[in-house]
Amino acid sequence: MREVPFLSIDGIRCGHAQDLENGTGCTVVLCEEGATAGVDVRGGSPGTRETDLLDPANLVEQVHGVFLAGGSAFGLNAAAGIMKYLEERGAGFDVTVARVPIVTGAVLFDLVAGSPHVRPDEKMGYEACVNAKGKGEILEEGCVGAGTGATVGKYLGPQYAMKGGLGTAAYQVGDLIVGAVTAVNCLGDVVDPATGKIIAGMLDQDRKNITGTEKALLAAAEKAERTNLFKGNTTIGIVVTNAKLTKAQAKKIASMAHDGFARSIIPSHTFVDGDTIFVLGTGEVEADLNALGLLAAKAVAKSVVSGVTKARSMYGFPAATDL
Repeated sequence: MREVPFLSIDGIRCGHAQDLENGTGCTVVLCEEGATAGVDVRGGSPGTRETDLLDPANLVEQVHGVFLAGGSAFGLNAAAGIMKYLEERGAGFDVTVARVPIVTGAVLFDLVAGSPHVRPDEKMGYEACVNAKGKGEILEEGCVGAGTGATVGKYLGPQYAMKGGLGTAAYQVGDLIVGAVTAVNCLGDVVDPATGKIIAGMLDQDRKNITGTEKALLAAAEKAERTNLFKGNTTIGIVVTNAKLTKAQAKKIASMAHDGFARSIIPSHTFVDGDTIFVLGTGEVEADLNALGLLAAKAVAKSVVSGVTKARSMYGFPAATDL
């Protein structure tokens, strides 16, 4: 097993667009020739588009784009720009009278960064497609795309939160490649699985040290306190692979990939997070599905860590590199 750049798979491109002044952005993964897709939504507050069509029982077998965006539910409007871009390039599901690009995606809540009245829209979705890079190119990380306004450690409110971001990671074993791109915007803390150390999360009252969400949450439970949780969360990601997958298998790999969230975010999959992972398979390589799921979880965990370590202080939120 060796680490490789996220953009190492033929037919997969990824691009960002962001509004740094207003603190929001969009990231899109394009697969214009189509890729088999699956999804697993585990958070209690998801914001998603076209996830039902990824059910193995439903007709459409492949998607042409998956996006991650800020803006809460408003950010779902970015899909219109992605569909426009793909239609212009002749990509989509053939319905005889037209080709309909199949675009699915998920959003996170970033309205506390910058302006709450500016969100990803059709123009930003289109721009992310125009900016897309392909195999062999380096994708920007940190405060870009869907990670622009992301924050972490919000159990006691945004005044104790730190800056989140967007990260990537990828691994190769033989001919099999598995990568992940993740926008990290969790209620909880981000932990480095290699050390067990919290690297970004809820700050103490002086905002100089990380105090830890798990400790605060359990202390409140012991006292039977009802905390008014700030519901501005959600970590969302996309796993890409060159493996051959059915829709059912892609869904299972998405499920296994969530182990990466559990290893790197504490707590994860809460009622006030909308944690969602998509999987895209381009169908080039026969793969052991157990190994594929293991690599997907590893890539997701590392992409989470990368998202916060490559972020910088913005909108009043300190970054991991500041501590």
